[in-house]
Amino acid sequence: MAGVAGKTALLTGAGSGIGRATAVALAKGGADVVVCDINSAGAEETAQALVDLGRKALAVRLDVTQLDAVQRAVAQAEAECGPLDIVFSNAGIGEQVAFTDMTEAQWDRMFGVHLNGTYNCFQAVLPGMRRRDWGRLISTSSMGAFTGGVRLAHYCAAKAGIAGLTIALASELARTGITVNAVAPGVIDTPMVRHSPPRWVDKMTKTIPMRRLGKPEDIAHAVVYLVSEEAGFVTGQILSPNGGSYMKWC
Repeated sequence: MAGVAGKTALLTGAGSGIGRATAVALAKGGADVVVCDINSAGAEETAQALVDLGRKALAVRLDVTQLDAVQRAVAQAEAECGPLDIVFSNAGIGEQVAFTDMTEAQWDRMFGVHLNGTYNCFQAVLPGMRRRDWGRLISTSSMGAFTGGVRLAHYCAAKAGIAGLTIALASELARTGITVNAVAPGVIDTPMVRHSPPRWVDKMTKTIPMRRLGKPEDIAHAVVYLVSEEAGFVTGQILSPNGGSYMKWC
């Protein structure tokens, strides 16, 4: 299997959680990784872990809400690591607030990080991928995009936007050698989830048929498949590792 060996990947939100686990999984598969995160210390820690695995890694502090910053990060990545084959738009934030109490700023921030951040990443890398006729674009949606969630209207709406973008862009790029997919995790044991009220975490765990939170590695393995050589016929798909919490027959 060719997998991801010899590829170069750029990941956002890679300083912890799903992003870090995916960076490690890609490195173990033989890829070099550009580790982007707004938390520079987290990005450096992830990059060092990849270097310890014998791979080339570059840590970049990045605010994905700013297109010019993303474009600079991509330029730096390609100058130091070569053309980008894989981009995983994974930067995310979480917040629970009732819709009637939600401010416009809270709504805009949620969309700015999740949906606009994905737009910025894909816009910045697509010209190069189009020239090379090959690429893997992937982003993080959420099970909540399909199930909804109390006090999570802005989060679920932004994640649903990512799902829609995935399908539309996959259709647009279907003849180019570039695939576009997304993962839609269920409840995963990440720092963002652990910042939620413990009662909420316990309640959610009991609703999962497998009776456990997902691990970041559960999502990382799905991502590595979707960006691999072997997934070349897979595009416009939303893969939801969720422990059986949401089951859909296409």
